[in-house]
Amino acid sequence: MTRTAVRPISVGPPGYTKTMRCEPEAARTARLLVMASLNTWGLNALTDVGTLIIAELFSNAVRHTSCRLVRVSVQRIADDRVRISVTDKNRGLPELGGGDRDQEGGRGLLLIDALADRWGYDLLGPIARPAGKRCWAELLVAKADEACGTGRIRRLGAMPPDQPSEPSDYGRSTTCTH
Repeated sequence: MTRTAVRPISVGPPGYTKTMRCEPEAARTARLLVMASLNTWGLNALTDVGTLIIAELFSNAVRHTSCRLVRVSVQRIADDRVRISVTDKNRGLPELGGGDRDQEGGRGLLLIDALADRWGYDLLGPIARPAGKRCWAELLVAKADEACGTGRIRRLGAMPPDQPSEPSDYGRSTTCTH
């Protein structure tokens, strides 16, 4: 069995990333990556929310894609903001479930919507990296002890100017804000 070490992100905002198998057993490693990253930055108050968010993002990748590998990243994109993301090679779009009481699942994004300051996905184009998508959620450091209410979804043609971005190889981006 080959193991990939956690690597610091070498360009852009400070962060950590790990590529791992897209299987339920790897969710623990994803949670440990988030916990270690937040603890390294002294953001222990965000650990519970951060690990819950990565568990949902990772679970969605396992359940709704046929990808063999996913990349989990935790970035300190600003002094007051942390972004947690899961990238896969599937371009299927995440859907905010209705939270039907009779369904066993389908509430993960509703939970992320309630806990994160904002969340969304980026469709990745084949220019700079393989096609796929990145699902992400952002936590505010200042709101570490608060839970946010429900938000609204805003469709964007590209990343908004007030949001840190990577090279613009995105086909479409969706952001949920409160």
